[in-house]
Amino acid sequence: MYKAVVIGGSAGSFQVITRILSSLPPTFPLPVLLSLHRLKHVRSGFVEALSIKSSIPVIEPYDKDQIKPGKAYLAPANYHMFIELGNRIALSTERPVNHSRPSIDLSFITAAQVYREKLIGIILSGANKDGAFGIKKIKDYGGTVIVQDPNECQVKTMTEAALKLTKADHILKTDEIIRYLQSIKYNTANNEDIPK
Repeated sequence: MYKAVVIGGSAGSFQVITRILSSLPPTFPLPVLLSLHRLKHVRSGFVEALSIKSSIPVIEPYDKDQIKPGKAYLAPANYHMFIELGNRIALSTERPVNHSRPSIDLSFITAAQVYREKLIGIILSGANKDGAFGIKKIKDYGGTVIVQDPNECQVKTMTEAALKLTKADHILKTDEIIRYLQSIKYNTANNEDIPK
């Protein structure tokens, strides 16, 4: 049974994230952890834009916030978002990784260490290689790896870098990612294992 979904994206991913969040059922049973590259100095508007479309609450967490099912947690602008044991979020202003803060790699790696085989990692369109190493770590720890189909991405660099480093469980277009996540609700309700 899965315990969390972590999603990373950069250039070209905002519309995909919006579609995913708007398509999840309000009863979605897992937390969704979002590490998205965004403008450092634009502090407001992003979470509001996602919240308007999302069917689950979208939160910019504070340091040490508890992670709860059925909520989306968006890494705040200019902060790394780590996942800690005990289902907590840690925020950091340590130096950028891959020229990025938040770093998708750091969110993915720490989520992989906490949730291991019970994690779904999704990497979307983006213009640099951040997230490729992190998605490999999710695979190494036994999690399920989904890569957005590079042919659909506005910018392929991020997804192609991920596919060079690791073998994805699924390479999916946006609609297929949505269907995969929607299926979790039914599988969880029926106490069945979710297909890998």
